[in-house]
Amino acid sequence: MTPHHAGTVLPRVTAAQRRARLVRRHLLAPSVRERSAEAVALALVGLHATDPATVFLAAAARIHAPTAAAIDHSLYDVPNGAPALERIRCMRRTMFVVPARLAPAVRSATVRDPQRHRAETLTHLRQALGWDAPRYQAVERAALAAITARGRATAAQLAADVPELRERIVTFPGKPYESRQRAGTPVLGALAAEGRIRRDRPAGSWTSAQFHWAPARPLPQIPAAQAKTALARHYLSAFGPVTVEDLKWWTGWNLTDTRKALAATGAQAVDLDEGTGYLLPEDLDTTRAEPEPAAALLPGLDPTPMGWRHRDWYLDPDHTKALFDRNGNIGPTVWWHGRVVGAWAQHPDGHINHHLLTDPGTEARAAVESEISRLTAFLDGTRITPCYRTPLERRLATHR
Repeated sequence: MTPHHAGTVLPRVTAAQRRARLVRRHLLAPSVRERSAEAVALALVGLHATDPATVFLAAAARIHAPTAAAIDHSLYDVPNGAPALERIRCMRRTMFVVPARLAPAVRSATVRDPQRHRAETLTHLRQALGWDAPRYQAVERAALAAITARGRATAAQLAADVPELRERIVTFPGKPYESRQRAGTPVLGALAAEGRIRRDRPAGSWTSAQFHWAPARPLPQIPAAQAKTALARHYLSAFGPVTVEDLKWWTGWNLTDTRKALAATGAQAVDLDEGTGYLLPEDLDTTRAEPEPAAALLPGLDPTPMGWRHRDWYLDPDHTKALFDRNGNIGPTVWWHGRVVGAWAQHPDGHINHHLLTDPGTEARAAVESEISRLTAFLDGTRITPCYRTPLERRLATHR
């Protein structure tokens, strides 16, 4: 990190300036919207993909004239031998969709031990089914051969080809959340974690969590230190200024690696309300006092509200319980001037309900209504339910 000493006066970045920069860098105003899902993902480093609908809704909120077909094209079509976007497990062992050009650095920077998932899976299958290493490896080879032969396949199709994938196992036995699943779930999950297979188009609509599996193109390995510096730099460009705690939380790194990567970027220390933050030197002059008027409806798990450990500068702490579930996952949110001002949800009959947690004024209310119309047009009759339900989202989804 850029060294500074006690008594040094650091450049000051106010909360209002951070919100103004958030609006621009996170494409939340009409004037800065992009033309493709790839451009959106590049601006934000990646899009959370645990919930398949999040990718489409997060991109649509930031594209001039979004269509589900165009976003699907960026995700799955491979005109030059590789998709524009890669779906990989990376930061905090969470599923993201990242630009193909960033995928090697992102993966190399965040996958601590490529064999760790395999070892955990083997232990689980040994305990549940009595599989030893040779049997597990044989099932893997058979699954890979089946995927290659089909070109792409659902888990059910692979289970028909490889009987061992149909064997039933119990997860978390004796716990309140005990469940049963096929052996194919952890086997295919481990192959995906190693980058040997990838999730292709869903079996149903773009909201479906049932994907086809397809062979994955190998991603080049980048030295870990180099990859972490690159990822830290991309994060700073999109989310800066940030604190050390923000970067550590977002990446899932330990404190030592976080500090080393931050120092290698040449980041400039700045004064924030939370304490010392860091910004790329070329971005010191990119802040403005006020953001342009901008409303946005962002989905659950959107990368913007999930981008910082310290959130008070864009989210009233009193609203956290209404907007987050018990595990820290945020639901759909309404934004104005770079701040969370409410929540939204889709009613079963298709219309969008919203609730403002604070009154942002007449201009903001009109802008929010405009965004509701834009989202309704994009959905075009599609029904969405977030994977992670939050208190306010649940109420809005049933309120008429």
